[in-house]
Amino acid sequence: MKAFILAAGRGERMRPLTDHTPKPLLSAGGKPLIVWHLERLAAAGFRDIVINHAHLGEQIVASLGDGAQWGLAIQYSAEPPGALETAGGIATALPLLGEEAFLVVNGDVYCDWDFKRARQLKGKTAHLVMVTNPAHHQGGDFSLDGERVVAAHGEQTLTYAGIGVFSPSFFAEVPPHSIMKLRPLLDAAIAAGTLSGERFAGRWVDVGTPQRLAELDQELRNA
Repeated sequence: MKAFILAAGRGERMRPLTDHTPKPLLSAGGKPLIVWHLERLAAAGFRDIVINHAHLGEQIVASLGDGAQWGLAIQYSAEPPGALETAGGIATALPLLGEEAFLVVNGDVYCDWDFKRARQLKGKTAHLVMVTNPAHHQGGDFSLDGERVVAAHGEQTLTYAGIGVFSPSFFAEVPPHSIMKLRPLLDAAIAAGTLSGERFAGRWVDVGTPQRLAELDQELRNA
């Protein structure tokens, strides 16, 4: 099973930190955010990793190389300035991801979800990991009805953690190199009753602002 790390975003809310450093290379606890993912993926038995990049992407390639230092084999999917959004980026990278289901992880989150679990989800067309709504996103994204993801309703909403398992077929209708968000595909899957998910109660941080990065850095250094 391969893993795809989304690392192409501009990180506007992280400016000025991201003016000269791509967000996945910002450090917390003494190492870049994306390296936390790489270490956990390697520990979970993953070997083949695909990373997309756009803004200052050459720094990501120079920093991570071919992944050999973590026992990984990293390939890169370069995108044009401005990037292609999540669905467009994944669809463009499909030739590198192969024909089996793959794990997708946002490069700008910190999470201790067990990546080994992804292999148990290979039969899913699309499966989302969701978390309790953080303070900055109290409305949430979706709700859960058992293992089925449904439209957000009432107070029982959850936030998509930026971690999921997807079949290549989920992106079959997205033209490569097109700009497209993931949400329309998820909404269509909800309408069709084919989107599954789970609630994760462990540590998760959307490292979206300098303040949240500083808080995570302090927490990890004190751990």
